[in-house]
Amino acid sequence: QVQLVESGGGLVQPGGSLRLSCAASGRTFSSYAMGWFRQAPGKEREFVAAISYHGSSRNYADAVKGRFTISRENNKNALYLQMNSLKPEDTAVYYCAANRAGWTNREREYEYWGQGTQVTVSS
Repeated sequence: QVQLVESGGGLVQPGGSLRLSCAASGRTFSSYAMGWFRQAPGKEREFVAAISYHGSSRNYADAVKGRFTISRENNKNALYLQMNSLKPEDTAVYYCAANRAGWTNREREYEYWGQGTQVTVSS
């Protein structure tokens, strides 16, 4: 089992940057593929990015491709999401998630979830 805690959210102006972090408990972090999802007010939760067990493969939603970068440091049990060129439509609660089956954009395959961190992009 793994517990996840996100941090790094906040208020940023359009065009700005934020770096989200996700701290994972346990000694088997490298056994989990990881993902970031987000949920905007009044909308369903959606896929943002995913990364494989050791970071060799990554996948992004079209809406964030070229602006966001997912990465991980297994020796620190940490997952990151670097967000650049932020837009108002990026405003959402961002969640990190873990699954043992492999890196995927399918929400239902993720077993463990953090509590989320709010990102607000506004002038």
